[in-house]
Amino acid sequence: MIVESGKWVVLIATVWIQAFTGTNFDFSSYSSELKSVLDITQLQLNCLSVASDMGKAFGWCSGVSLMYFPLWVVMFMSAFLGLLGYGFQWLVIQRLITLPYFLVFFLCLIAGCSICWFNTICYVLCIKNFTTNRSLALSLSISFNGVSAAFYTLIANAINSNNDTLYLLLNAIVPLLISALVFIPILQQRPQPHQQQSADTLNPRDSIVFLCLNILALVTGLYLLFLYSLSSSSLTVARLILVGAVFLLAVHFFLPSIVNLKEWSCFTLPTIFTLVDNNDENELHKELICKEDNDARSSRSVHSLMIEKSFCLANVLEKEKITMLGEEHTTKMLIRRWDFWLYYIAYFCGGTIGLAYSNNLGQISQSLGYNSETSSLVTLYSTCSFFGRLLAAAPDLFSSKTHIARTGWFAAALVPTPIAFILLAISGTKTALQLSTSLIGLSSGFVFSAAVSITSELFGPNSVGVNHNILITNIPLGSCLYGLLAALVYDTNATSSRQSIWLREMSLCMGRKCYMQTFIWWGCIAIVGLVSSFLLFLRTKQAYDSFERNKNRNRIQAN
Repeated sequence: MIVESGKWVVLIATVWIQAFTGTNFDFSSYSSELKSVLDITQLQLNCLSVASDMGKAFGWCSGVSLMYFPLWVVMFMSAFLGLLGYGFQWLVIQRLITLPYFLVFFLCLIAGCSICWFNTICYVLCIKNFTTNRSLALSLSISFNGVSAAFYTLIANAINSNNDTLYLLLNAIVPLLISALVFIPILQQRPQPHQQQSADTLNPRDSIVFLCLNILALVTGLYLLFLYSLSSSSLTVARLILVGAVFLLAVHFFLPSIVNLKEWSCFTLPTIFTLVDNNDENELHKELICKEDNDARSSRSVHSLMIEKSFCLANVLEKEKITMLGEEHTTKMLIRRWDFWLYYIAYFCGGTIGLAYSNNLGQISQSLGYNSETSSLVTLYSTCSFFGRLLAAAPDLFSSKTHIARTGWFAAALVPTPIAFILLAISGTKTALQLSTSLIGLSSGFVFSAAVSITSELFGPNSVGVNHNILITNIPLGSCLYGLLAALVYDTNATSSRQSIWLREMSLCMGRKCYMQTFIWWGCIAIVGLVSSFLLFLRTKQAYDSFERNKNRNRIQAN
């Protein structure tokens, strides 16, 4: 029971880590001030946000570090990287020191590495402790990364709501404090034979615990969504709301112990919430890959090659599609797969464009005349991203009643993004801005959370570390291209505005013209991502259907 409760403590520790280390989400809260202090153009400012995203291109460094250092050491290395990157930026924005632009760019890159390293630590902890339920554990943990901006807004408002530069100081210090807080459960992580056996055995009570944790997470998200706007009214109200939010996070630590009490052991989960055994080694290799289906698929493949003589688009898209889940892909195999490139484009034009939108949210709200609403919009995007990440667990929680391929859920999640950009292009009202921000946050959040499981299912669980890092190279690439597009349009429409404080000139654009063309382009790009995700769903539907048939067949034989 000690080992059993230990894995839940580790899971909640990852929840706390994720909740306070998504420091890239609050970039828009202080970006305007940083732009003014550095006296840079919108294009140069976008390069700083790209530098933060470029940290994901160096995610492999954290994996290599884990091969040579204990996990808790790598965690504190991540915290000190953030302390260095954000700490010096805070000194710059406070005008205590002066640094050239390229050094500030380097500091943003270091800060981005810190975020990626924390994510890797959480992934490793979830996979090690929840072998059979890894997708549910990952979804719960990753979802809290989306509410980081909401927590930082509450903390900032509880200290001084009029000081936007405070976010940089919090970004530097809070992750280090959280690392110290979760140090003991991380340090006590011990690979034991009994723990491994528990991880590989599907415990019915795990279903109840995961369901309760998801419900509590939903309550936490709703609490932040509806009460964060009140935090700017006064310091007292902000502090009370912050205490309530921290209390909800603390309840997560005690909930698994409460559910696992003997008095609760008689409870059974409703049939709609049937926990799926997500042990990739068992499900994807024992149930899915069967000889009869392989022979049938091979014959269909040969027949398809014989009749595929025309240049029809439908025939081209049928070529070499994935017919079974769990097949391991090397890097060479991966880049030759049409399915991977459809997946890459869908992520690139769907989730990544949402991240680029959040990076520009400060200038978007300023150009539309809602500069005072920037923190609220950042918190709104962050909270809706949390709900989107949490929804990524739906395919596992509701699989007994509704069977839809995970790539189908992925495609459905991309629908709100082009709708949001079209709405922004045709209307510049505050309501349209809030609604669009909510839709984009919800959509991109689902993509970020579901992508790890999809990569594992389509291209092999054992290769997911390498293959997923290849996939997310689209994030710094997309952040650069989309940010460049937005900056060029912004600077083209900018007017020179003299700032009385510095008596210098900086580019400043006001009005809908600043981003209208950008929204139109982003909307078109998002439609491309939606189409790509739909084609991916059509090409992988057969593999998911076959997986479901084999799983049901095995259940019938077991009974």
